[in-house]
Amino acid sequence: MINILGKRYIFFAVSAIVIIPGLILLAIQATRGTLPLAIDFTGGSLLEVKFEEGIHPQPSAIVSLYTSLGVEDVTAQTTSENSYVIRSSPLEDSVRAGMVDALSERFGSAVTVLRFETVGPTIGQQVTVNALMAIGVAALLVILYMTYAFRRVPNALRYGICAILAMIHDVAVVLSLVAIGGIFWGWQIDALFLTALLTVIGFSVQDKIVVFDRVRENTNIYRRLEFEKLVNHSIVQTLGRSINTQLMTVEFILLALALFGGVTLREFATILLVGLFMGTYSSIFIAAPTLVMWENKEWRTWFGRKESAA
Repeated sequence: MINILGKRYIFFAVSAIVIIPGLILLAIQATRGTLPLAIDFTGGSLLEVKFEEGIHPQPSAIVSLYTSLGVEDVTAQTTSENSYVIRSSPLEDSVRAGMVDALSERFGSAVTVLRFETVGPTIGQQVTVNALMAIGVAALLVILYMTYAFRRVPNALRYGICAILAMIHDVAVVLSLVAIGGIFWGWQIDALFLTALLTVIGFSVQDKIVVFDRVRENTNIYRRLEFEKLVNHSIVQTLGRSINTQLMTVEFILLALALFGGVTLREFATILLVGLFMGTYSSIFIAAPTLVMWENKEWRTWFGRKESAA
């Protein structure tokens, strides 16, 4: 039998190596006030424009034009060969019309407005609060549900808490990815990111329930088996199902979207790709090992400490 749980601290270390650098970057950005938040959270305007065929201005040139006209917090990103998404501080309709005229004059091309959205700072704050509340309520409901569903198993509450801890692990990986993506590829935390994050949370919890449910079934079958061996056996039984389901039904599709779906979908698809993969990874290598670590109370022997003799 594959001894997955015997290497659990290696898996914990791998997760720490992935998560900690990204969270440090995120903390530095938060301290400096440079978090990659989109207008959905901070408030601002989004203008998507299209130039005539053959006109391909550099995004930096568009940013310079905005800045020269007194508009702040400007970012520009290409969505296709001659289309751009421009994010900035809030613009009135009259100012937006003037910006379109300035773009047309500066680059010698007719400019077509594909989309224009403005979000106020108050709405952005409401989105942030509602998102945090949704995640908190979902976590509480998962713990209550799993405690009830596993009520016939000893220490039923632990299953729900371990599932939430593993879910937090998955969220931390996604946040680390966004922090790194914000530096190297200009990614931003927007409403689409929130959609991806909530999807990752849902799939993450589902994977944990599948593994833990097999543990519950085996608890009634292998009553005399040591708990660690029982959990390891349960993981091995669900290993093929977890990997095959994720790869065949989700991951390949998301990989295609990330590679060929265009700029506007690339960040969303990449976050889902990594987040759903980590949901499966944490079900096998984080959630179940944490449950075993809790059962064995292994923190008593960390850092060379020994249990006192009876």
